[in-house]
Amino acid sequence: MGYKSDIEIAQETEMCPIYSVADGLGISEDYLEPYGKFKAKVKIELLNKLDDRPDGKLVLVTAMTPTPAGEGKTTTTVGLGDALRKIGKKSVVALREPSLGPVFGVKGGAAGGGYAQVVPMEDINLHFTGDFHAIGAANNLLAAMLDNHIYQGNSLGIDPKSITWRRCVDMNDRQLRNVVDGLGGQGNGVPREDGFDITVASEIMAVFCLANSITDLKKRLSSIIVGYTYDKKPVTAGDLKAEGAMTALLKDALKPNLVQTLEHTPAFVHGGPFANIAHGCNSILATKMALKLGDYCVTEAGFGADLGAEKFLDIKCRISGLKPDAVVIVATVRAIKMHGGLPKSELGAEDLNALKAGMPNLLRHVENITRVYGLKAVVAINRFPTDTDREIQLVEEECARLGVRAVLSQVWEKGGEGGVELAEQVVELCNEANEFRFAYSTSEPIYEKLNDIAKKIYHADGVELTAAAKRQMSNLQALGFSDLPICMAKTQYSFSDNPKLLGAPDGFTITVRNLKVSAGAGFIVALTGDVLTMPGLPKVPAAEKIDVDENGVVTGLF
Repeated sequence: MGYKSDIEIAQETEMCPIYSVADGLGISEDYLEPYGKFKAKVKIELLNKLDDRPDGKLVLVTAMTPTPAGEGKTTTTVGLGDALRKIGKKSVVALREPSLGPVFGVKGGAAGGGYAQVVPMEDINLHFTGDFHAIGAANNLLAAMLDNHIYQGNSLGIDPKSITWRRCVDMNDRQLRNVVDGLGGQGNGVPREDGFDITVASEIMAVFCLANSITDLKKRLSSIIVGYTYDKKPVTAGDLKAEGAMTALLKDALKPNLVQTLEHTPAFVHGGPFANIAHGCNSILATKMALKLGDYCVTEAGFGADLGAEKFLDIKCRISGLKPDAVVIVATVRAIKMHGGLPKSELGAEDLNALKAGMPNLLRHVENITRVYGLKAVVAINRFPTDTDREIQLVEEECARLGVRAVLSQVWEKGGEGGVELAEQVVELCNEANEFRFAYSTSEPIYEKLNDIAKKIYHADGVELTAAAKRQMSNLQALGFSDLPICMAKTQYSFSDNPKLLGAPDGFTITVRNLKVSAGAGFIVALTGDVLTMPGLPKVPAAEKIDVDENGVVTGLF
């Protein structure tokens, strides 16, 4: 049976005008700023108008540890939103914006898949409403003002060797990880070592997604630490008087973007920090808006539950006061078998032994959500054509041993209709009380918080700090940053910091090689393993398959 590509399905869909989508949510034209016919920004002032309206139910979609076989987390999120509408519930989807790095690198697109997508798919995957460009511009304005301050006399006494702020670009480009700039003589700046991060790893992205208002945004931007003086005192964006201009660049981007699914379910797509190097969640403003406008807000967190969900719960919920009513953990038979040791080339054949060997990975994620965080969960088995009934049954039975139901999801193939059973289970869980709690207290010392995440979530023996990380921890404590939550930068492919350790490993430690405060975002970033803040392109980038014809029709976004 031949299947249409994601982009073919998306291009064949007749979209509703965005005014119609907004009207279905009760958003008047006064609060809408259209970007063409099918996408719009919604003014933040709408939240003030809706302040007295009760929040809907918050559903978090996360996943088992990802593999090259794919899990379909965004697809499940979109399909669940459509399925809730199928059973008569007023649902709204809240997603992250795709980064151009993965779009041109590996993924080729990140707006869902099959018959569970957000549209206009090409726009969302490419420039969309320009949010990422605004974030990159704000990041690089701060970098320019920092270097200009040094060039113009350096009245703050900034030590060029202690600068922590890097430039950014929303593209996978390993060539820019480490550079020397300011070359070419006295009139071209002060020579120094520098580097680029991908835009989604910029602290501006984190600040953008955690801000509650323009005022809060400006305050957070002002607090960003860009480096240190010769006598080891932090220098902030506020010291450089940069926060006002940065806010001006971001004021329109801060308004959540409204689009729709293939089945016309309203969807907010706003912000996009990576979960392996940042906190991996869409903006607080978009999530809060979806909760006010719908009875159910279905949102996702990046990569596996050890990364995206942990940060959603321990960072985003802590900062915003949000509390999930149910969690969906996406799994595939294919991914489970890979964690059981089966190579990708053999995933199409039934193999119950490999499936059973890989189940501990999924079950560990389930256990973390239900026992560490005290939340109600359901496993969504995202079915592939090669999955057998016996394999599906085994997954259901193993999940049942933990007291968690596993439900078959076929939203990729059937859209909302393929997620009705999942939607019914989610509604049932949302009506049950949960005992939500964080994995650690922010009042604990930095080292203890790191240990809590490593032991409770990764099931490691603990953490080890390099000599450099120990010095950085002491400095952060002396500067008064001990009470901040932790944002772990770790490989997405393993519970450990070694991407080759699949399944549910034990007997390992997590090595923290760098600790850095993101004072504007309000967390401490802990770098582990070989995680990079500027990815590189693969040997055959997805960009090689992307094209556009004489009529402007894009192909190759899959």
